[in-house]
Amino acid sequence: MHVVIGGYGRVGRYIAHELETNGHSVAVVDRSADVFEEFEGINGMRLTGEVFDRDTLIKAGIERADAFVAATSGDNSNIVAARVARERFGVPLVVARIFDPKRASIYERFGIPTVSAVQWSASRLLAMVLDPKARSDFAFGQGEVLLVEVEATAAVDGKRVLDLELPRVLSIVSAERDGHALLLTDIDVIQTGDLLYIAIDRDSIPELRKLLGMQ
Repeated sequence: MHVVIGGYGRVGRYIAHELETNGHSVAVVDRSADVFEEFEGINGMRLTGEVFDRDTLIKAGIERADAFVAATSGDNSNIVAARVARERFGVPLVVARIFDPKRASIYERFGIPTVSAVQWSASRLLAMVLDPKARSDFAFGQGEVLLVEVEATAAVDGKRVLDLELPRVLSIVSAERDGHALLLTDIDVIQTGDLLYIAIDRDSIPELRKLLGMQ
Protein backbone atom coordinates (compact mmCIF):
# COMPACT_ATOMS: atom_id res chain seq x y z
CA MET A 1 0.00 0.00 0.00
CA HIS A 2 0.86 3.66 -0.21
CA VAL A 3 -0.26 5.45 2.94
CA VAL A 4 -0.32 9.19 3.57
CA ILE A 5 -0.01 10.16 7.23
CA GLY A 6 -1.04 13.52 8.60
CA GLY A 7 1.10 14.35 11.63
CA TYR A 8 4.63 13.28 12.56
CA GLY A 9 4.25 13.12 16.32
CA ARG A 10 4.76 9.94 18.31
CA VAL A 11 1.72 8.21 16.82
CA GLY A 12 2.49 9.26 13.26
CA ARG A 13 6.13 8.22 13.57
CA TYR A 14 5.24 4.83 14.97
CA ILE A 15 2.67 4.13 12.25
CA ALA A 16 5.06 5.25 9.51
CA HIS A 17 7.87 3.08 10.86
CA GLU A 18 5.66 0.00 11.20
CA LEU A 19 4.22 0.42 7.70
CA GLU A 20 7.67 0.71 6.14
CA THR A 21 8.90 -2.26 8.14
CA ASN A 22 6.09 -4.28 6.57
CA GLY A 23 6.98 -3.21 3.04
CA HIS A 24 4.52 -0.36 2.46
CA SER A 25 5.38 3.12 1.19
CA VAL A 26 4.53 6.17 3.26
CA ALA A 27 4.46 9.93 2.95
CA VAL A 28 4.12 12.11 6.02
CA VAL A 29 2.80 15.66 6.25
CA ASP A 30 3.40 17.89 9.26
CA ARG A 31 3.08 21.64 9.71
CA SER A 32 6.40 21.78 11.59
CA ALA A 33 9.67 21.28 9.72
CA ASP A 34 11.44 20.89 13.07
CA VAL A 35 9.96 17.44 13.72
CA PHE A 36 11.47 16.12 10.51
CA GLU A 37 14.90 17.44 11.48
CA GLU A 38 14.63 16.01 14.98
CA PHE A 39 13.18 12.64 13.99
CA GLU A 40 14.28 11.26 10.65
CA GLY A 41 13.63 7.56 10.93
CA ILE A 42 11.69 6.82 7.70
CA ASN A 43 12.55 6.48 4.03
CA GLY A 44 9.31 7.96 2.70
CA MET A 45 8.53 11.55 1.80
CA ARG A 46 8.38 14.13 4.58
CA LEU A 47 6.47 17.24 3.61
CA THR A 48 6.00 20.44 5.58
CA GLY A 49 2.51 21.93 5.35
CA GLU A 50 -1.04 21.68 6.62
CA VAL A 51 -2.35 18.14 6.65
CA PHE A 52 -5.50 19.23 4.82
CA ASP A 53 -3.78 21.38 2.17
CA ARG A 54 -4.66 20.13 -1.32
CA ASP A 55 -1.33 20.81 -3.01
CA THR A 56 0.68 19.32 -0.16
CA LEU A 57 -1.45 16.18 -0.16
CA ILE A 58 -1.02 15.80 -3.91
CA LYS A 59 2.76 15.99 -3.48
CA ALA A 60 2.42 13.27 -0.85
CA GLY A 61 0.72 11.01 -3.38
CA ILE A 62 -2.82 11.26 -2.04
CA GLU A 63 -4.27 10.61 -5.50
CA ARG A 64 -2.80 7.10 -5.52
CA ALA A 65 -3.00 6.46 -1.79
CA ASP A 66 -4.62 3.31 -0.48
CA ALA A 67 -5.10 4.81 2.97
CA PHE A 68 -4.89 8.10 4.85
CA VAL A 69 -4.21 8.42 8.57
CA ALA A 70 -5.01 11.69 10.36
CA ALA A 71 -2.82 11.60 13.46
CA THR A 72 -2.07 15.19 14.46
CA SER A 73 -2.62 16.49 17.97
CA GLY A 74 -5.63 18.58 16.90
CA ASP A 75 -9.15 17.21 16.45
CA ASN A 76 -10.16 19.91 13.97
CA SER A 77 -7.14 19.33 11.74
CA ASN A 78 -7.67 15.59 11.80
CA ILE A 79 -11.34 15.78 10.88
CA VAL A 80 -10.83 18.31 8.09
CA ALA A 81 -7.93 16.30 6.68
CA ALA A 82 -9.89 13.06 6.88
CA ARG A 83 -12.85 14.55 5.04
CA VAL A 84 -10.62 16.06 2.37
CA ALA A 85 -8.90 12.72 1.83
CA ARG A 86 -12.16 10.83 1.58
CA GLU A 87 -14.46 13.30 -0.15
CA ARG A 88 -12.10 15.21 -2.43
CA PHE A 89 -9.56 12.53 -3.28
CA GLY A 90 -11.62 9.38 -2.78
CA VAL A 91 -9.04 7.57 -0.65
CA PRO A 92 -10.50 4.08 0.00
CA LEU A 93 -9.53 3.89 3.68
CA VAL A 94 -9.47 6.96 5.92
CA VAL A 95 -8.98 6.83 9.69
CA ALA A 96 -8.64 9.64 12.22
CA ARG A 97 -7.33 10.13 15.72
CA ILE A 98 -9.84 12.11 17.79
CA PHE A 99 -9.38 13.14 21.41
CA ASP A 100 -12.97 14.19 22.16
CA PRO A 101 -15.09 11.02 22.57
CA LYS A 102 -18.29 12.86 21.60
CA ARG A 103 -16.76 14.06 18.36
CA ALA A 104 -15.40 10.59 17.67
CA SER A 105 -18.86 9.03 17.82
CA ILE A 106 -20.27 11.73 15.54
CA TYR A 107 -17.67 11.21 12.85
CA GLU A 108 -18.01 7.46 13.11
CA ARG A 109 -21.59 7.99 11.98
CA PHE A 110 -20.27 10.03 9.04
CA GLY A 111 -18.32 6.97 7.95
CA ILE A 112 -14.87 8.01 9.19
CA PRO A 113 -13.39 5.36 11.52
CA THR A 114 -11.87 7.07 14.54
CA VAL A 115 -9.75 6.22 17.55
CA SER A 116 -10.47 8.25 20.67
CA ALA A 117 -7.36 8.07 22.83
CA VAL A 118 -9.17 9.67 25.77
CA GLN A 119 -12.09 7.24 25.70
CA TRP A 120 -9.91 4.19 25.15
CA SER A 121 -7.45 5.12 27.90
CA ALA A 122 -10.14 6.14 30.38
CA SER A 123 -12.17 2.96 29.83
CA ARG A 124 -9.14 0.75 30.21
CA LEU A 125 -7.85 2.53 33.32
CA LEU A 126 -11.31 2.39 34.89
CA ALA A 127 -11.49 -1.34 34.24
CA MET A 128 -8.06 -1.85 35.79
CA VAL A 129 -9.05 0.12 38.89
CA LEU A 130 -12.34 -1.72 39.35
CA ASP A 131 -10.94 -5.19 38.64
CA PRO A 132 -7.14 -5.25 38.91
CA LYS A 133 -6.95 -9.06 38.71
CA ALA A 134 -8.72 -9.18 35.35
CA ARG A 135 -6.55 -7.38 32.85
CA SER A 136 -8.64 -5.53 30.27
CA ASP A 137 -7.25 -5.50 26.75
CA PHE A 138 -10.16 -3.70 25.14
CA ALA A 139 -13.28 -1.83 26.21
CA PHE A 140 -16.41 -1.47 24.11
CA GLY A 141 -18.72 1.52 24.26
CA GLN A 142 -18.17 3.34 27.53
CA GLY A 143 -16.59 0.29 29.11
CA GLU A 144 -19.82 -1.67 29.64
CA VAL A 145 -18.35 -4.69 27.85
CA LEU A 146 -14.70 -5.65 28.25
CA LEU A 147 -12.28 -8.05 26.65
CA VAL A 148 -10.31 -9.35 29.60
CA GLU A 149 -7.31 -11.62 29.97
CA VAL A 150 -7.36 -14.01 32.91
CA GLU A 151 -5.28 -17.06 33.76
CA ALA A 152 -7.16 -20.32 34.18
CA THR A 153 -6.80 -21.58 37.73
CA ALA A 154 -7.00 -25.05 39.25
CA ALA A 155 -10.69 -24.39 39.89
CA VAL A 156 -11.47 -24.94 36.21
CA ASP A 157 -8.64 -27.33 35.26
CA GLY A 158 -9.92 -30.27 33.21
CA LYS A 159 -13.35 -28.78 32.65
CA ARG A 160 -14.88 -28.44 29.23
CA VAL A 161 -16.05 -25.02 28.17
CA LEU A 162 -19.67 -26.21 28.13
CA ASP A 163 -19.34 -27.53 31.71
CA LEU A 164 -18.56 -24.11 33.11
CA GLU A 165 -21.35 -22.25 34.83
CA LEU A 166 -20.58 -19.02 33.05
CA PRO A 167 -21.68 -15.61 34.25
CA ARG A 168 -24.23 -13.86 32.08
CA VAL A 169 -23.10 -12.19 28.89
CA LEU A 170 -19.79 -13.99 28.76
CA SER A 171 -17.93 -15.58 25.86
CA ILE A 172 -14.47 -17.16 25.80
CA VAL A 173 -13.03 -15.62 22.65
CA SER A 174 -9.73 -17.55 22.62
CA ALA A 175 -7.08 -19.11 24.80
CA GLU A 176 -3.31 -18.99 24.72
CA ARG A 177 -1.46 -22.18 25.60
CA ASP A 178 2.29 -22.74 25.32
CA GLY A 179 2.59 -19.52 23.33
CA HIS A 180 -0.04 -20.49 20.76
CA ALA A 181 -3.54 -19.05 20.40
CA LEU A 182 -6.52 -21.41 20.26
CA LEU A 183 -10.17 -20.95 19.38
CA LEU A 184 -12.03 -23.02 21.93
CA THR A 185 -15.17 -25.01 21.16
CA ASP A 186 -17.71 -26.13 23.75
CA ILE A 187 -16.02 -29.52 24.09
CA ASP A 188 -12.46 -28.25 24.50
CA VAL A 189 -10.84 -28.79 27.89
CA ILE A 190 -9.36 -25.90 29.84
CA GLN A 191 -5.97 -26.36 31.50
CA THR A 192 -4.46 -24.57 34.46
CA GLY A 193 -2.28 -21.75 33.20
CA ASP A 194 -4.23 -21.14 30.01
CA LEU A 195 -4.58 -17.44 29.28
CA LEU A 196 -8.25 -16.98 28.55
CA TYR A 197 -9.49 -14.00 26.56
CA ILE A 198 -13.06 -13.38 27.58
CA ALA A 199 -15.69 -10.91 26.42
CA ILE A 200 -17.80 -10.04 29.41
CA ASP A 201 -20.26 -7.54 30.79
CA ARG A 202 -18.32 -5.43 33.29
CA ASP A 203 -20.88 -6.02 36.04
CA SER A 204 -20.35 -9.78 35.71
CA ILE A 205 -16.63 -9.73 36.46
CA PRO A 206 -17.14 -10.53 40.18
CA GLU A 207 -18.98 -13.71 39.11
CA LEU A 208 -16.11 -14.60 36.79
CA ARG A 209 -13.57 -14.13 39.57
CA LYS A 210 -15.65 -16.37 41.83
CA LEU A 211 -15.86 -19.03 39.11
CA LEU A 212 -12.07 -19.00 38.70
CA GLY A 213 -11.46 -19.07 42.45
CA MET A 214 -9.82 -15.64 42.37
CA GLN A 215 -11.60 -14.32 45.48
